[in-house]
Amino acid sequence: MADVRLAIIYYSTYGTNHQMAETAAEAATEAGAEVRLRRCRETAPDAVVAGQDAWRAHAERTAHVQEASPEDLEWANAYLFSAPTRFGVMASQMRAFIDGLGPLWAKGGLAGKAASAMTSAQNPHGGQETTLQSMYATFMHWGAVLVPPGYTDPVIYASGGNPYGTTVTASGTPLGDEAKASIRHQARRLVEIAAKLAA
Repeated sequence: MADVRLAIIYYSTYGTNHQMAETAAEAATEAGAEVRLRRCRETAPDAVVAGQDAWRAHAERTAHVQEASPEDLEWANAYLFSAPTRFGVMASQMRAFIDGLGPLWAKGGLAGKAASAMTSAQNPHGGQETTLQSMYATFMHWGAVLVPPGYTDPVIYASGGNPYGTTVTASGTPLGDEAKASIRHQARRLVEIAAKLAA
């Protein structure tokens, strides 16, 4: 199998997307990819983060995770992005990271690479699908090759039936087995397609 260098870029307020990203990283590594797990820089004011116990606690727990940089995407030949939905689109922290990629995009450094996305929301109809579509619209501007899971495994039906990417209804609890199975399938599929593109 051709070498796959996967950058998993995530933003997580309370921990759901961090769990999702870690689950994907484990599955991709098992599938033979070299993985960089990176978090987006927090852009909310410190006072806002400190004022919410769960937000502050998660920020402290994951402070050791390296922040994402354009170099991580230049290094990678595949991407997996995961961020919560905010009003039907990706969280502003993820958008801020993406908006800083202009110079890399302009020189073609994001094109031709396999890309997929995951998200979460507080309720099943809180904008999960539109959030994924907003990420994919960005990837199309880059010239990336979209790799949604589609209906390529029965686990997609068991975990909610979303062909665009894994979506989780965030409840502040650990991910369930069905969500983890869906994430693992999506990560393995991304590695498989990225290897074919790199061959």
